[in-house]
Amino acid sequence: MATPGSVQLIRERVVLGEFGLRNVHTTDFPGNYMGYDDTWNQGRFEKNFRIDIVKMEDDILEFDMVGIDASIANAFRRILLSEVPTVAVEKVYVYNNTSIIQDEILAHRLGLIPIRADPRLFEYRSAVYTGHMKWLPQGNQVDLFPETDPPRPVHKDILIAQLRPGQEINVIMHCVKGIGKDHAKFSPVATASYRLLPEVTLLSSIEGELADKLQGCFSPGVISVDEVNGKRVARVENARMDTCSREIFRHDDLKNLVRMARVRDHYIFSVESTGILPPDILVSEAIKVLMGKCRRFLDELDATQMD
Repeated sequence: MATPGSVQLIRERVVLGEFGLRNVHTTDFPGNYMGYDDTWNQGRFEKNFRIDIVKMEDDILEFDMVGIDASIANAFRRILLSEVPTVAVEKVYVYNNTSIIQDEILAHRLGLIPIRADPRLFEYRSAVYTGHMKWLPQGNQVDLFPETDPPRPVHKDILIAQLRPGQEINVIMHCVKGIGKDHAKFSPVATASYRLLPEVTLLSSIEGELADKLQGCFSPGVISVDEVNGKRVARVENARMDTCSREIFRHDDLKNLVRMARVRDHYIFSVESTGILPPDILVSEAIKVLMGKCRRFLDELDATQMD
């Protein structure tokens, strides 16, 4: 019979074995684990849920989201990829193109150039080098965007086409607001991914040459070898840096001395913006999109009950 401690391990950790993964099933269903009540409880969720910012740079954000299920984590990832709106080139009117680039290829390249324009200031439509692209304001857009920071390509040195002497490109482009599931050019992130927090546990003391061998089985920074009373002893320094390659299982003298697992409800998110908006703004916009989806779902339920 399983002990309470082993049940807790099964419930909270995904264990990496030599030939597969164990404990990958969810905890969403009440009564799935002996002695645990996993029914939804808002108070318990609010107590356990947290977001920790690990690294934030100009276009890169890494943060931990703790206390959620995989379905929620994946919802954030998919929304970041395909449902946070941006602005991109939609129509290209070619007045003159004497380069070797066909009009269709040129239009495709222009459409994929990230445009630095806050999409929150635009409405959805009703139904060379990038540094040469100039913004022509329409309507009241002069008031919305200051002259010091007008809409423009994120980078000025993206090569559009090579021109020979005498060749020229003269086009007018219309940008519109859209989302990534309509076309990849509207996706605001270069990448958005998540992974479970790795956990490496040494089941016994590992010393001497075996400690050096253990260190070589993991990514740099995961295992440290220290001098203790004249002996070289291995210890786990930073399991977060582990890529879970399972190299350890190739060595019979090591594979039973280490337990590799991942924390089931601890997700490490990595968001890299294309430069259109800062990554922290993108995450907050993704949360707003998810909240809107929840509201629409609840409204549908209320409408169904009324019928």
